[in-house]
Amino acid sequence: MSGLLNYVSCGALWLGLLVRAPDLLRHRRDPYLRSLCAVLGLAGLCFFLGAPPTVGAVNDVSGVPNLAAPLTYVAITGYCAASQVLVVHWRGGPRVRRTARRWMLAYAVVVLGIAVMFVLGEAPEERRTDLDTYYATTPFIAQMIVLYLLAHLTAVTVTSVMALHWARRVRGGLRAGLILLGAGSLCGGGYSVAKLAAVGARWTGRDWSGLGTTVSPAAAGLGALLTVVGVLVPLAAPRIAEWRRARRTYARLEPLERTLDDLLTRRALRLPRPRFASPTTRLMWRQTSVHNALSHLDPYVDRDLYDRALAEAREATDDSERAEAAAWAAVIRAAVRDEADPARTPAGDDGGRLPGRVPDPAALVRIADALTAPAPAAASVTTTARTA
Repeated sequence: MSGLLNYVSCGALWLGLLVRAPDLLRHRRDPYLRSLCAVLGLAGLCFFLGAPPTVGAVNDVSGVPNLAAPLTYVAITGYCAASQVLVVHWRGGPRVRRTARRWMLAYAVVVLGIAVMFVLGEAPEERRTDLDTYYATTPFIAQMIVLYLLAHLTAVTVTSVMALHWARRVRGGLRAGLILLGAGSLCGGGYSVAKLAAVGARWTGRDWSGLGTTVSPAAAGLGALLTVVGVLVPLAAPRIAEWRRARRTYARLEPLERTLDDLLTRRALRLPRPRFASPTTRLMWRQTSVHNALSHLDPYVDRDLYDRALAEAREATDDSERAEAAAWAAVIRAAVRDEADPARTPAGDDGGRLPGRVPDPAALVRIADALTAPAPAAASVTTTARTA
C-alpha cells in the first residue's frame, strides 16, 4: 500500500490546524482552542505515522521491528485524550479543569501500558499494514492492541454523542459543524470497530484481516475529512453569510448606479472596477461610486422637489423609509437631468441643497428599489416640477 489515503487525511487535518493557528496565537490561554488544535494535530500525526512508508522508515531507522506500531498507538491515545478534554470544555461547568486532568491521567496510564506491553511482548517480524491481526494472539502484543482500540473507541463515542447532543441546542454554522464533527467521530468509531472485529475473528481462527487493512483505513479517512470540515464550517459560515449579503446588496444597487452611469463616466467619478475581488470589496466599490456621484450632484438637488415628493409619498404609504426613498429617487433623477443640461446652472450657496442628508448604505438600497419601481406619487411630482 502506498499510504496515499493516510497522507491525504493527514494533510486535511493539518490544513484545518493551519486555519485555526491564527486564532490560537491570538488566544493562547483559551483551553478550548488548545484542545481543538491538539485534536487536529494529533489526528494528523496518527495518519502520518500509520502510513506504510512511514512505518517502514521508522522501523528501519530505529532498527526495532514494528517500533512504529506503539508510536502510532501512543499518538492515537494522545488524540483520544485531546478529544476527551475538548468534550469536557464543551460541557463546561465548575469542575472542568479537574475532569480534564482526570482524562489526561487516564490516557497517560494507557500510554504507559502500551509501552510496557510492547517491551514485554515479542513482535520480531515486521508488519506494515496488518500488525493488529497478525499479532492478535501474541501475548502482551494482543493486550496492547486491544487497549489502544478500546481507548480510541471510548473517545470517539463520547465525542460523537456530545457533539450531536450540543448540535440540537444551536443553529447556523455551529450546528452544521457539530453535526459534521459528530459524524466524523462516528466514522472514527468505525475504524476501531472494524479493527476489533478483525482481532476477534483472529481469536476464533477466522481471517478477517481485510477489515483492518481496507475498511478501517477508509472509515478513518472519511472521519478525518468530516472532522476537518466540521471544524472549518463554524469559522467560514459568518464570512459566507456576509458575502451572500454583500452580493444581494450589490445587485440591488445596480439600478441606482445605472441611473448615475452617464454622470460617473462623463465626470470620471467611478473608481477602477476591482478584479478578482470579494463580494464585500465589489459592494464597497459600487457604494463609493454612488457616493461620488451624489456628492457631485449636491449643488443640483432641488429641496422643494424633495419636500413635495416626500409629502405625496407619505400620503401613498405609511412606511416613512419607503417614502424617503421615493423622494430621493425623484430628486436624483431630476438632478441627473439638470447636471447634464448645459443650460442649467448649479444652485448657489442659498439654493435648495440638502445638507447632512447623504443617504446611508441601507437607504441607498431602498432608493435603488424605488428607481426600479418608482412610486406614482414621486413620478407625478417629478413631472410637475420639470414642467413648472
